[in-house]
Amino acid sequence: MLKFSWPALFALCLFSPSGIILGAEEQTPDETPATASGSDGQTYDLAYKFSPGETLRTEVVHRATVQTTIQGTSQTAETRSTSIKSWKIKDVTPEGTVTFVHMVESVDMWQQTQGRKEVRYNSLTDTEVPPGYEEAAEAVGVPLTIVTMDNRGKILKRHENRPQPASMSTQMTMPLADHPVAIGDSWSSPLDIDVILKDGSTKKVQTRQQFTLEKVADDLATIGVDTQILTPVHDPAIEAQLIQRMSNGSVRFDIEAGRVLSQQLDLDRRVIGFSGPASSMHYLTRFTEKLLGDAEVAAKGKANKKK
Repeated sequence: MLKFSWPALFALCLFSPSGIILGAEEQTPDETPATASGSDGQTYDLAYKFSPGETLRTEVVHRATVQTTIQGTSQTAETRSTSIKSWKIKDVTPEGTVTFVHMVESVDMWQQTQGRKEVRYNSLTDTEVPPGYEEAAEAVGVPLTIVTMDNRGKILKRHENRPQPASMSTQMTMPLADHPVAIGDSWSSPLDIDVILKDGSTKKVQTRQQFTLEKVADDLATIGVDTQILTPVHDPAIEAQLIQRMSNGSVRFDIEAGRVLSQQLDLDRRVIGFSGPASSMHYLTRFTEKLLGDAEVAAKGKANKKK
């Protein structure tokens, strides 16, 4: 039976600074967005804006259900996690380049595998850490990454206080187009994913995330996210490795405030024949992230401590 490293999957979404999961190396958006025909011509300059001393907190919820069938035997695994992540803004230059410290302030994690006892861990209420969650628990409440990025989301400098495997490294935030865009315009960010072949060697698969400005209302931009595989893939075993990274969804961006308000990324993929002709995998996930106000943070903290 195929085994999943659920603590590692949690870490990928909990401890990466953004749900926009890109590559192990920082990627630069394509310079020229594709312009949609029929645009009214109005353009919008999307850029990040922060102030020294402020702290941005987001609530991240990640749910996943994976059903696998191998040689007639099926197994279902379910996971759910909720975390509070923060960016502490240290410095902002006149050009908008920002330096911040990323950390995870709390996590509440649950997993259930068919035929096994469920596992739970809440960093605010539990004194004992379940086996497999030790590394995740140690990463809560401590500075994880110090980042310097420009106002379009391009990483200029990044220091990991807690080194993580290359497979867990992600883009810090959603990359923005480097000049004003109209509704319907798209820009993209490339991504090379390493997959393991049957002989144990690795191969790079080229993919990209494409971002499209879908609409703007009351200074709030809705940006569509679409992950695309560029390298032809004909091996189900390789496809099974890729599907965890192939999510699509949308992001709400406050143009005036210059920050992401929320995002939702969904994945519903099925792979047939990844481990023999009669094998199948159905991978269903939802990732949401919401920017919190101070009152919401305080309320959630009190609610968690009462559990």
